[in-house]
Amino acid sequence: MIRAAVLAGIGAALPSRSVSNDELAETLDTNDAWIRTRTGIRTRHWTDTGTNTGDLATAAGARALKSAGVDSADLVILATSTGNQPMPGTAPEVATALGLGNVAAYDVSAACSGFLYALSAAAGAIAACVAERVLVIGADVWSTRLNPQDRSTTIIFGDGAGAAVLRAGNGDEPGALLGFDLGSDGIGHELAQVAGGGSRERGSGRPPNPEDAYMTMQGKEMFTHAVNRMAASSEQLLERIGWGAADVDWCAAHQANIRILHTVADVLGVDRSRMLVHLDKAGNTSAASIPLALTDAAKSGQIKAGDRVLMTAFGGGLSWASTAMRWPELDVMEISTDI
Repeated sequence: MIRAAVLAGIGAALPSRSVSNDELAETLDTNDAWIRTRTGIRTRHWTDTGTNTGDLATAAGARALKSAGVDSADLVILATSTGNQPMPGTAPEVATALGLGNVAAYDVSAACSGFLYALSAAAGAIAACVAERVLVIGADVWSTRLNPQDRSTTIIFGDGAGAAVLRAGNGDEPGALLGFDLGSDGIGHELAQVAGGGSRERGSGRPPNPEDAYMTMQGKEMFTHAVNRMAASSEQLLERIGWGAADVDWCAAHQANIRILHTVADVLGVDRSRMLVHLDKAGNTSAASIPLALTDAAKSGQIKAGDRVLMTAFGGGLSWASTAMRWPELDVMEISTDI
């Protein structure tokens, strides 16, 4: 029997600083009602000076390990687009900060799809007997990459981290990842990007443009792609594992925008009430959004052992991914908000 990756623990962390819509309205041409109507976001969390992506990832990872009742892992995979620096990766720092020793650790850069891409890589490592236990973390600090004058991005993105511990097990166990659907389309890479800081800019022969240090996003086009790609990926994954829309108890979709979540639900034929929503409390936390939503729902008792959970994400790249599981019995801690 092929070894399966089984969810054994989950945890999450948010910075202590909460930024309300009213606070943003003090410097941007917007207001609380407009932001909530357009995005569903009431507040988001941003880091203060001195806090980085690795700090949030470490806090979330520690809570996931505690949830799983373990203090070790063979491999750490960190999904992030906002690492502590361009090189080296941030995962080795996180592994050391967690006291995991000289374990393998690396970053995955797949924007908002990163956590599910990292889960897929972890599942492969377990199936190949490379690891018995893997700590997967999604963490991003987008507040450091937002142009404070750009309403289209500043109102949407928050900082945060979410983590999961996967262990080797059997495919028929609760918590086993039942399959994956992954895809990308590089033609749309400019729809959401940070243009500066890479080899394309540095090799262009042109002086750096300070504006290129910030994220830019073409919201209307991203909305359409997000709905189409997450719905199609979810449908392919459900067909592969033998589930129908009626079998889905909860859908943990990337927390980009409440209208995207509702439209994906409508296309899939899943009741909107079955879409987990955490973006109202934290905004779009990129690679952290799905584990944050799962942690919040599991801790509150919304998700219960035995529930069938579909996860799907879409992000820059363009990239998308889906997976599913029957939710296991877990000891889940509150989301940390003291980072």
